Amino acid sequence: MRKRKPKVRVIAPDPRYGDAMVTQFVNMLMFSGKKSTSFRIFYDAMDIIKEKVASEEIDEFEVWKRALNNAMPQVEVRSKRIGGATFQIPTEIRAKRKMSIGMKWLIKFARQRSGKGMAEKLSSELLAASRNEGLAVKRKEDTHKMAESNRAFAHYGR
Repeated sequence: MRKRKPKVRVIAPDPRYGDAMVTQFVNMLMFSGKKSTSFRIFYDAMDIIKEKVASEEIDEFEVWKRALNNAMPQVEVRSKRIGGATFQIPTEIRAKRKMSIGMKWLIKFARQRSGKGMAEKLSSELLAASRNEGLAVKRKEDTHKMAESNRAFAHYGR
């Protein structure tokens, strides 16, 4: 936008955990405006996680938060043309973008997993990400490696 920054939309907290980040996650999970269906998928996934981590002293919400933190990238590379050549320039990511990229990766790789039903897939991806494994965490590590290998071009930054 040229004139001014857009107003930040206020996202209502979810009914079970009272957290606005959960609602944001559910909004990204949603297809065709079916929010109640995506809430059901998310809560079913959380119930599956609750059963799987019953022996450990952590609750399912903590597993979700840990998974999200492990999937959030700190830096990304952006392409910039300088003198006819295109350079991959590593740049820091602002907090909101980190969060949304992490959520998108978790959902994307949960959809790609094998399993029966989205709740099952999502729960297994969240559990894997909370243990620092799984495809979402691998994508983060690949992004960080790419940024590290292109660190020489950081002085071209925006």
